[in-house]
Amino acid sequence: MSGRPKHLPADERRAATVEAVVNLAAEQNPSDITTTAIAQRMGLTQGALFRHFPTKDAILQAVMSWVTDRLLTRVDKAAEGAASPTAALEAVFMTHIDFVSEHPGVPRMLFGELQRPGETLPKQLVQTLIHRYDERLRRLLEAGKAQGELDAGLDVNAAAVLFIGTIQGLIMRSLLAGKVSRILREAPAAFAIYRRGIGAMPCAPAKHRVAISPLSVGEAKPALQSAARRRSDED
Repeated sequence: MSGRPKHLPADERRAATVEAVVNLAAEQNPSDITTTAIAQRMGLTQGALFRHFPTKDAILQAVMSWVTDRLLTRVDKAAEGAASPTAALEAVFMTHIDFVSEHPGVPRMLFGELQRPGETLPKQLVQTLIHRYDERLRRLLEAGKAQGELDAGLDVNAAAVLFIGTIQGLIMRSLLAGKVSRILREAPAAFAIYRRGIGAMPCAPAKHRVAISPLSVGEAKPALQSAARRRSDED
């Protein structure tokens, strides 16, 4: 049981409930978390818990709202302090990784909600989070293209998907290994590979360029006839 005082203002109690759920999700399958387990973690009865949240879905909505607010606030702050679009992308990437390492139950809950059948409000909140995150990434990627840091032909939508997919891959590896610290260790190298993949392609120096001139009609005809004779001889 938690050592928290049992008499808290409503806002603090709601915040404590969110914290309890996030912590429980780091320890077990989020779909197995019951209101009984939440109340026990907080040192409350279920009746006391339901005075602040009428249903379990209401608790999940509060958790998803908390995740959205905290994560987006942190990545926005990280991006604002960066010197360039690519530096901002790296700051967002590493800030997201730090957030996950501090709250390993969060990605479990996000994945779980997206797999739920039907259109629940918690699931819609997760989808909204992903959309808002994606918008931020696309703005940074477009800015990188405009400033010449990223390849001019870069598919921004695909690059945004790959950015999120790289983070998700690191998360899955850390969950499978049961070692959250692993994600912090592997993230810098993973971002470096991502950065190289979307970077501007350097132009070859003029002295290394090879000029290839097309054959004139007069030059092409003898060449074709010669090739045809060689094929005939071989046959």
